Amino acid sequence: MAEGEEKNGIIDSIPLFAKELIAGGVTGGIAKTAVAPLERIKILFQTRRDEFKRIGLVGSINKIGKTEGLMGFYRGNGASVARIVPYAALHYMAYEEYRRWIIFGFPDTTRGPLLDLVAGSFAGGTAVLFTYPLDLVRTKLAYQVVGSAKAQVNAIPVEQIIYRGIVDCFSRTYRESGARGLYRGVAPSLYGIFPYAGLKFYFYEEMKRHVPPEHKQDISLKLVCGSVAGLLGQTLTYPLDVVRRQMQVERLYSAVKEDTRRGTMQTLFKIAREEGWKQLFSGLSINYLKVVPSVAIGFTVYDIMKLHLRVPPREEPEAEAVTTRKRKMIFKCQGNTTEPVDKSRCGKQRDGGPLNSRVMLT
Repeated sequence: MAEGEEKNGIIDSIPLFAKELIAGGVTGGIAKTAVAPLERIKILFQTRRDEFKRIGLVGSINKIGKTEGLMGFYRGNGASVARIVPYAALHYMAYEEYRRWIIFGFPDTTRGPLLDLVAGSFAGGTAVLFTYPLDLVRTKLAYQVVGSAKAQVNAIPVEQIIYRGIVDCFSRTYRESGARGLYRGVAPSLYGIFPYAGLKFYFYEEMKRHVPPEHKQDISLKLVCGSVAGLLGQTLTYPLDVVRRQMQVERLYSAVKEDTRRGTMQTLFKIAREEGWKQLFSGLSINYLKVVPSVAIGFTVYDIMKLHLRVPPREEPEAEAVTTRKRKMIFKCQGNTTEPVDKSRCGKQRDGGPLNSRVMLT
C-alpha cells in the first residue's frame, strides 16, 4: 500500500501538460507502428502509380515481401516513429492547451463541438509545423524500392536517389535545397490538417457526448468512436494527402529537366490532368484499412494513458474548480476586488510557477 501511495505521489507531482505530452507520445508510437506496413503501401500507391497501383494490394505485398523481406514493410518506419511521437504528443497536448486557453480567454464560450473543432484544428497545425521535416524524410525513404526498375515519369526513365537512412536523407535534402527543401509540401499538409484534425476531434468528442455515463469507460465504444471520427475526417481531406506525397518525392525525379517548384493547386491539377482524378484518391481504400485501427488504437491508448497518469477528465468538477480559484487569484492580484489578498502569493503558484504561465492553465 505504501508503494502504491508513493507511486501516486510521484505521478501527481508531474505537471498536467507533461502528463499529456507523455500520453500523446506513447500513443503515437504504438498506433503508427501497428499500421506501418499499410502506410508504406499507401505511399507507394500515391507516388508509384504504374509500378504498384496496377498490381493491387495483394500484389504489392507479395512484391515487397519477395524483394525486400519483412523489414521492407517497415522501410521509413524509423522516421515515422521519430516523427509521430513528438507529433502526437504535441497534437494531443496542444489540443488540451488550446481548449483551456480558449475557455480561459473567453469565459462565456460554450463547451461543445465548435470549441473542439477550433482547438483540434490549431493543435493539428502546430504539430505539423514542428515535425514536418521528419514526415518528408519518412516519405522519401518509403518511396525507395529495393530491386525496382527505374521509375517512369511521363514515359521517361529516371534514376532513383537512394538514401542510406534518416540522417543521410535529412542532410542531403538540406544541402540540396536548404530549409525550404525540408518543408516542401507543407502547404497542402496545413490545408489538410486543419480541417482533418478539427473534424476528427469534433466527431470524436460529439460521439462521446452521446455515450451513456455508465459506458464512458467502455474501450469498445472508444474504438468505434475513434474509428468513425478518423474515417470521416480523412475522407474529406484525402486528395491533399496525395498532393503532399507527390510534392515530397517530386525532386527525386532528377533526370526530368523541368521546374518542380509547383504550388498545391498546380500540383493537384497536374495530377488530375496527367494521371486522372481517380489518382487523387489513390490508396484511399488502403487508408480505410489503416485509419480504423490507427485512430481507434490512438484514442484508446491515449485515454488509458491519461487514466494511469491520473489526468483529470475535463468534465470533472474539481478541475473546473481549480481553474475558477486561479482566476479569482488573478483578479485579486490585479486589484479587481475589494477582498483582502496575500500579496506574497501574487505571481506564484504552489509549484512556484508564474500565474500567467501555461502551467497555470492546467
